[in-house]
Amino acid sequence: MSITFALIGNPNSGKTTLFNQMTGSNQHVGNFPGVTVEKKTGPVRGHKGVNVVDLPGIYSLSPYTSEEVVTRDFLISDKPDAIINIIDATNIERNLYLTLQLMELNVPMILALNMMDEIYGNGVAIDIQKLEEQLGIPVVPISASKNDGVDELTHRAIKHAELKSLPKNLDFCCGYVHNAIHSIAHLITEEAKAAGLPLRFAATKIVEGDQPVMEKLKLMEPERDIIQHIVDDMEFHLNTDREAAMADMRYAFIENICKACVIKVGHSKEHLRSIQIDNLLTHKYLALPIFLGIMLVIFWLTFSVIGSGLSDLLSVGIDSVTAAVDNALSNVNVSPALHSLIINGVFAGVGSVLSFLPIIVVLFFFLSILEDSGYMARVAFVMDKLLRKIGLSGRSFVPMLIGFGCSVPAIMATRTLPSERDRKMTIMLTPFMSCSAKLPIYAIFTAAFFTEYQSLVMIGLYIMGMIVAIIAGLILKKTIFEGSPVPFVMELPSYRLPAAKSVMLKMWERAMDFVKRAFTVIFIATIIIWALQSFDFGLNAVADTGDSMLATLGKLVAPIFAPLGFGDWRAATALVTGLTAKEAVVSTFAVLLGASDASSVIPLLSQMFTPLSAFSFLTFTLLYMPCVAAMAAVKRELGGWRSAVLVMSFQTLTAWIVAFIVYQTGMLIL
Repeated sequence: MSITFALIGNPNSGKTTLFNQMTGSNQHVGNFPGVTVEKKTGPVRGHKGVNVVDLPGIYSLSPYTSEEVVTRDFLISDKPDAIINIIDATNIERNLYLTLQLMELNVPMILALNMMDEIYGNGVAIDIQKLEEQLGIPVVPISASKNDGVDELTHRAIKHAELKSLPKNLDFCCGYVHNAIHSIAHLITEEAKAAGLPLRFAATKIVEGDQPVMEKLKLMEPERDIIQHIVDDMEFHLNTDREAAMADMRYAFIENICKACVIKVGHSKEHLRSIQIDNLLTHKYLALPIFLGIMLVIFWLTFSVIGSGLSDLLSVGIDSVTAAVDNALSNVNVSPALHSLIINGVFAGVGSVLSFLPIIVVLFFFLSILEDSGYMARVAFVMDKLLRKIGLSGRSFVPMLIGFGCSVPAIMATRTLPSERDRKMTIMLTPFMSCSAKLPIYAIFTAAFFTEYQSLVMIGLYIMGMIVAIIAGLILKKTIFEGSPVPFVMELPSYRLPAAKSVMLKMWERAMDFVKRAFTVIFIATIIIWALQSFDFGLNAVADTGDSMLATLGKLVAPIFAPLGFGDWRAATALVTGLTAKEAVVSTFAVLLGASDASSVIPLLSQMFTPLSAFSFLTFTLLYMPCVAAMAAVKRELGGWRSAVLVMSFQTLTAWIVAFIVYQTGMLIL
């Protein structure tokens, strides 16, 4: 017998952490809304045939956001065997609002009361047995981050699903709302059955004015008129609108439950501590300077203290392996062409990129701590006011924030935005956020030309990307994306000490992603680059790379970049190969300059660049169109290559204009 659980909860309730504990899956865990964009499925450890589906974090079953639509469609259409509703025990009143709506679906359901470790430590008591009686469903106390109570939850959920035990208490309404729900329920009994909708759920959604449910029931005009009279009567007597009436009814029931089941001495320590910290970190004037200061410290630690030292050690190891392979190939008299391919192509290209692995890992170690601690949610809150000036809301900051890691999931994360206008505009601006794949380029250029100011130049590039996104947003707002952004509501979770397991998982995922790209995309790209720069169009080996196929092709593109200060065909070629993966820019330079590793590339770059032209090159690299994978994601999200090409053209043109301004202004000043 197979069993499928639907795992549902509010954002920041610990849902994805519980999913990882139940399945052992290395899923991304974040402490801000919008992390889970699509449902994820995994087998429950130790239970054959039992699967759990991790659905997007939502606050209700109203179809206002894409997360709510995905979750609701799954529950109604896919019909899971049981629902595991995880709620934050430290904020039980708000979390139970979704619980009551889930119960109306009349599906076997179990409540996972999470973060109980925080409850115990703050003088708060919850009567679990009484809570079960009041709700009519099983309640299991857990601490997902510590894996406490998860096995008990799994066993009870399986038993509950096998017995097909339905919620015992569905009628928690009273007064005029009660009359409206039950009157409508009697009216639509046959229609709800034909549409495959639970009767209580359909009735309450009609009271709320839920249009998708109304359409699915295929009600006739006389029935619609009767329903409207029932709702009008309810609104008249309660002196409020239909949605507010339903919300008041649910919260009144929740209030009674909490009075009976929850004993609070006062605010939790975490909540009080969060308020004190937020007085500083979300301050009207200090919030942004503090954020920039934190990022500056992170870049300084990454590039000047920890990451650079580890990167140097790895470079020594790569050099030793390269030298050993070089000697071995010489000893066995391998042909010069194959020798050159392996040493000057594969080892030079892949090795030059791999040496930056420690920098990537260290940077994501710090970013994971900021994310899991709850600080990044504050940054989104602070950024809301700024983003509104360019026609977006703070909700768009979540995809942009993900864009600092990789543009592909960032572009996909725009699905969580409720407005099509906001979604398209965010897709156009997100690639201006510097992804981690560009870090090797920044590192090698700052080491070559800005040694004393490496961290400052690095954070300057990140800030430049954000400034350009703001200016581009203002232009788009005044032209093709006129209108106002959707209102933004965001829960600020309490600050928490990041779980070591979560941080290590993120570091491991980023490291593995980097290594896979090095041995797939970068590997293939370096072989192609080596072949193109080693032969002419007659496939004759060339003594001078300037006579190669690559040089011929590069010289056709190079004049475009001459006004930006880097008209060398090798620089143009590196930018073109960077479209496969941004790390390929470094490997291309390594191959074309005949360097054995990344450290050997650094002194050779002075042949092609001055400090000013180097910064212009970095500016263009920061802003021009993303890699092929990101472009495919843009095409998929916008529905075709025409829109994707327009986005890519906009980004590349913006990059050229900004780099031109940087270089020409620098020439005038210097």
